[in-house]
Amino acid sequence: MAKCEKCGPGYPTPLDAMKGPREEIVYLPCIYRNTGIQAPDYLATVDVDPKSPYYSQVIHRLPVPHLKDELHHSGWNTCSSCFGDSSKSRTKLILPSLISSRIYVVDVDSNPRAPKLHKIVEPTEVMSKCDLAYLHTSHCLPSGEVMISALGDPKGNAKGGFVLLDGETFEVKGTWQKPGGAARMGYDFWYQPRHNVLISTEWAAPNVFKDGFNPADVSAGLYGSQMHVWDWQRRELVQTLQMQDGLIPLEIRFLHDPAACQGFVGCALSSNIQRFYKTEGGKWAVEKVIQVPSKKVEGWMLPDMPGLITDIILSLDDRFLYFSNWVHGDLRQYDISDPQKPRLTGQIFIGGSIVRGGPVKVLEDKELKCQPEPLVVKGKKIPGGPQMIQLSLDGRRLFVTTSLYSAWDKQFYPNLIKEGSVMLQIDVDTEKGGLTLNPDFLVDFGKEPQGPALAHELRYPGGDCTSDIWL
Repeated sequence: MAKCEKCGPGYPTPLDAMKGPREEIVYLPCIYRNTGIQAPDYLATVDVDPKSPYYSQVIHRLPVPHLKDELHHSGWNTCSSCFGDSSKSRTKLILPSLISSRIYVVDVDSNPRAPKLHKIVEPTEVMSKCDLAYLHTSHCLPSGEVMISALGDPKGNAKGGFVLLDGETFEVKGTWQKPGGAARMGYDFWYQPRHNVLISTEWAAPNVFKDGFNPADVSAGLYGSQMHVWDWQRRELVQTLQMQDGLIPLEIRFLHDPAACQGFVGCALSSNIQRFYKTEGGKWAVEKVIQVPSKKVEGWMLPDMPGLITDIILSLDDRFLYFSNWVHGDLRQYDISDPQKPRLTGQIFIGGSIVRGGPVKVLEDKELKCQPEPLVVKGKKIPGGPQMIQLSLDGRRLFVTTSLYSAWDKQFYPNLIKEGSVMLQIDVDTEKGGLTLNPDFLVDFGKEPQGPALAHELRYPGGDCTSDIWL
């Protein structure tokens, strides 16, 4: 990293970030909604320093004051997009609530190992000023402001818009997009000022997904299948991209190189990865580049079981793409040196619905010769499947948790509710490619003081592969 007294938060470039210090702690929200435990969600701090006596342990828990918020994703008050602004510093973690629409601002600067609550933005403020609710992705902006995507209106109908917070007071300023300019649905987003663009994705109306997954809603066209292209400067929706055989486009990742005009999105239900890119004419287009075949099964809710790609991540050098098949149970690594032709270089199974000895029998599989064995780490049989992933700055460690969303966890993996989720570490071969389980690392959220919890997205205090955007 460049030594510079006048520099702001983060790193000047993605490649500089790769030279940053090794992670010592991570933050992740833990959820009790839909578990039957009447306790508030909380932010867990986990020690991931192998030299520490508390390695692989939860060292602090910050409960929020309310029940059933459904903490989900998080972001920062400021990040590498503000690297040139010495008045900015990464001191607050922004925790939006997916169900309550409440926003928690957490002080991680006073004591990084024991964060404390700084401010609560109540749902009434969000709803009255923005007519938005069901909050998801939080990104810091080059202006110093914070922007949070929304999935719906206050009544739970589909509506894709963005809530803008003041980066100092965290008061709601209004919507980022111009009035009346929301997309039909919302979920994740990424911006790239060099190309004057913000691109957002879709899940479904909150009223459709919040209580569980109904396959009939898919055939009724109630789940997302589009990406939305916004003019960054004018804050207007200028193009809508129909995915190629793509249902529920969730996590979106531009290449980290700020000059790049392409990236990837994971389509959960259709189990494919699609590349989006800027055409010579200045418009944006999309093409399918990876397809995970469904498996013919019995003993499951449908005869054809999709992989259900729920999270994707790109290494900071833009060489590798990783994604999780939450239902099938595998994590994958692809070499994307040629973004149009990703090449599978690593795969590892972490639980999943097709493990040997479970209720599901695989009748036809285009990839595997036999059903994978259950994963046992430190004597614990891992419930659920790989879900949220976060890659170390140097690209050598991949951390993974197993909870998707409490209502869907309860439906797809009932054992997660009883046993709690886990956090694991996968070691990465960054030369030839390859994934290997670290057998010495296990955080078992089934043993939490208030009872089994559902741990979700991971954040490093110094920024990471999914929270920092370079200009």
